[in-house]
Amino acid sequence: MSTFPLHKNSPDSSSTGGPKRPPIILGAMFRAVGAYPSGWRYPGAHHDPHTDPDVIKATALEAERAGLDYIFFGDWLATGADLEFRDPYLAARIEPLSAVAFLSGVTSRIGLIATVNATYSDVYTLARISASVDRLSGGRLGLNIVTGAEPRAAANHGRDAHWDNEQRYDSATELVDALRLLWDSWGEGALVANQERGVYIDPTKLHRADFPGVHHPVAGPLNVLRPVQGHVPLVHAGTSERSRQLVHTRADLALVALPSLAAAKEATDNLRRGVAGTGRNPGAVKIITPVLPIIGSTLEEAWEIHDTLVSLVPVSPGQHDGREGFPTGRSIAVLDEVIGTAAGHDLEADVSAADAAAFNARGVHLLDLVKHRSGRVPGSKRPVRWRDVLVNHLVPYSVVVGTPQLIADYLQSWYQDGGVDGFNVLTPYLGDQFERFTREVVPELKSRGLFRGNYDGVTLRDQLGLAVPENQFQQSGINDAPATDSLPVAR
Repeated sequence: MSTFPLHKNSPDSSSTGGPKRPPIILGAMFRAVGAYPSGWRYPGAHHDPHTDPDVIKATALEAERAGLDYIFFGDWLATGADLEFRDPYLAARIEPLSAVAFLSGVTSRIGLIATVNATYSDVYTLARISASVDRLSGGRLGLNIVTGAEPRAAANHGRDAHWDNEQRYDSATELVDALRLLWDSWGEGALVANQERGVYIDPTKLHRADFPGVHHPVAGPLNVLRPVQGHVPLVHAGTSERSRQLVHTRADLALVALPSLAAAKEATDNLRRGVAGTGRNPGAVKIITPVLPIIGSTLEEAWEIHDTLVSLVPVSPGQHDGREGFPTGRSIAVLDEVIGTAAGHDLEADVSAADAAAFNARGVHLLDLVKHRSGRVPGSKRPVRWRDVLVNHLVPYSVVVGTPQLIADYLQSWYQDGGVDGFNVLTPYLGDQFERFTREVVPELKSRGLFRGNYDGVTLRDQLGLAVPENQFQQSGINDAPATDSLPVAR
């Protein structure tokens, strides 16, 4: 029996009475050793970062073969022993802009999104690299703008402390505005390149940025032509008020982790109202939510894969494990603080029906997650272990477990009823799970008319249905003086 509501109609006027919606946006969020904390330990999973270049290439080509809109690279600016247990994929990884530059020569259609940290980025360098990669890829680059949540990053960049939220978002807002001015340095017709006349540049169309920022002051012009896409599409995720302001005013894609389908529609409607409140078209920002599918040929096989992943997550039977960097939150004592009735139990023991009846509201929610992800119910033939409750508390992603058809049901319901535009697809481990998504779930979505059959456009903006922005200098005459007075003589 399906765990999710099954929708048979494709999202067109025949089922809704309104205009046809664009196809679902599907992106692959690349995490080399898997997104599940124990994914790297799963039998046959990729687990050695020494071979990441081959895996990056193979994953991107598989995603492109399936027609996914983009492959997405996150980032983290520090490492430590604690990441082995918390987020192993962060411990050692290829730098995102390097990864997408590499893939620009390996792929030909799929979008390439790289994460950059506004707090620790030099705006001119970032403008050069991003404009260059966008041109090298034929207009397929996207940038995910983050401000950082890792305090160790400060010392790695010569600072005494990580900035507070307000200062980080002041910096991020400046970075975006300065980037766009630099990208617009070369106006239409600025590069003449007329051999007969001996005219290479029209200096009246080459513009300085002259951005007087506190965190990212820059003069320009940029010494790279305007990106193929005009402005590289920008992605942002976050929950603070300043984060929402950045999404409303400047983002093209919003990454939004939504707690439930019931809450999704209200959240997406609020986000679009916020965008409209700034004078932008509410459809100008595409809303993407993360999902981690665990796929089996049968529901029972999918449950078995999930159970194996749960069993491989390192947890501590006591208050502290003793291993360097081991998180303090992976114990029965911490679970007791969450649900109120776990103290004194063995993590590998079953939760009895009587135990479950005493759970608080958060505990009941966790039991519901365990049921949907593994078919386990206290006191049944598939009992719940205390480990199941703890691990499902620890894993923050929207995990969906089932057959390709059930996964497609889930995505369809969130698209149609939750109001999202698409999904960042996480893979529990790299191996057969990603191919099961691309080769079984994607065809199912295509058969329902929810995902396009082929790439519709050339650039990432084309794929996402985003308009190419006008050059700011030509649009409004901002800083319209030529930049010749500041141009050096070539040597």
